[in-house]
Amino acid sequence: MSNPPTRLARRLGTGDAIVMGLGSMIGASVFVAIGPAAAAAGSGLMIGLAAAGVVAFCNATSSAQLAALYPASGGTYVYGRRRLGSLAGFSAGWGFVVGKAATLSVSALAFGAYAFPEYPRIAGITAVVVVTAINLRGITRTAAATRITVTLVLVALGLVVAAAAGGGTTNADNLADWGAGGAGGILESGGLLFFAFAGYARIATLGEEIKDPARTIPRAIPAALGFTLVVYAAVSATALWAVGPEVLAAAAAPLAAATDAGSWNGLTPVVRVGAAIASAGALMALIAGVGRTTFAMASVGDLPRVLDRVHATHKVPHYAEITVAAVVIVLVSLTDLRSVLGFSSFCVLFYYAVTNASAWTLSDGQRRWPRGLSGLGFIGCVILAITLPGASVISGLAVLAAGVLFWRIRQALNPASSQ
Repeated sequence: MSNPPTRLARRLGTGDAIVMGLGSMIGASVFVAIGPAAAAAGSGLMIGLAAAGVVAFCNATSSAQLAALYPASGGTYVYGRRRLGSLAGFSAGWGFVVGKAATLSVSALAFGAYAFPEYPRIAGITAVVVVTAINLRGITRTAAATRITVTLVLVALGLVVAAAAGGGTTNADNLADWGAGGAGGILESGGLLFFAFAGYARIATLGEEIKDPARTIPRAIPAALGFTLVVYAAVSATALWAVGPEVLAAAAAPLAAATDAGSWNGLTPVVRVGAAIASAGALMALIAGVGRTTFAMASVGDLPRVLDRVHATHKVPHYAEITVAAVVIVLVSLTDLRSVLGFSSFCVLFYYAVTNASAWTLSDGQRRWPRGLSGLGFIGCVILAITLPGASVISGLAVLAAGVLFWRIRQALNPASSQ
């Protein structure tokens, strides 16, 4: 089957697509999300991790089959418009853009906190500028740089596991109390840890730049997600075993705390370097993905048309990416790392709820996985979203409502823009 026409360049193969997904998932999230999750659920965060993994798998199957059917930039923004209507599509796209802008600020602040703790905001802003410059050179350069960062981060995480397990501080009691936070705490930890899995959507949002997307995307998304789940389970269990949930919950750099507690604490600087590289890699992949969704929304008039422009030489949506980077720089200047994590999780869970609702409408001939997975994914997204901290839920609903109001006003002024 021939590929649909595209204004961008199809340059990414299966391996590149998997790496882009890994670069978004195995990033800053694994270094920061475990702390708030431990505070919510204690050792029960492992149950929360499993719940987040199940919901993420359901979302991944919905995303993969929709992306194969609609291989265009924009991900669920496109699927929602095609399957559920313009408002559903816009709401998903808006939730993705604002939620992932918050995620990008988390990644930038994490880079600063690990690499240059004396000047975290300045360092984070510098990282945003550098990775945006790389992305603007073309998607193949982004994929190549992401491949390097993923490799280095996996090495660093392997050293975290070795140092925590071999440092002489492990205690089985640290893994004993799985019910410390109750069912609500476990679900809250699942919602927070879901933040760490959401990067596989970057594969779908790059649909116009992937070779043979109908074949590549359904393979790449589950592969990237499965690998990430194994890595996160190993790292989380070892960190808990080494220092317990209280230490992880109190630490600004949880994995550095797990490494620093034992006799292998000489590896702590390596962990900090790994966290900085992971954060930079996540920034690179996420700015590319959010830029593509912004580009897709602008192309049909849901965002200003100027963001629809594509660079003549590098074939990237350069205005969209520069705008995303500018918004992230503002957020890095004004926000706190942990305060935006729950907000980002809420917005992204909403985005995937729309993904699952869209996949539910597929016919048997269009479906690659059972419809029940889409239903389970939708229910899981709703449960994890509403059990996040109250402030995150309220702020997320407020931002989504503001986006819908903007859409309604724009539609009233120019009905053709949202058809």
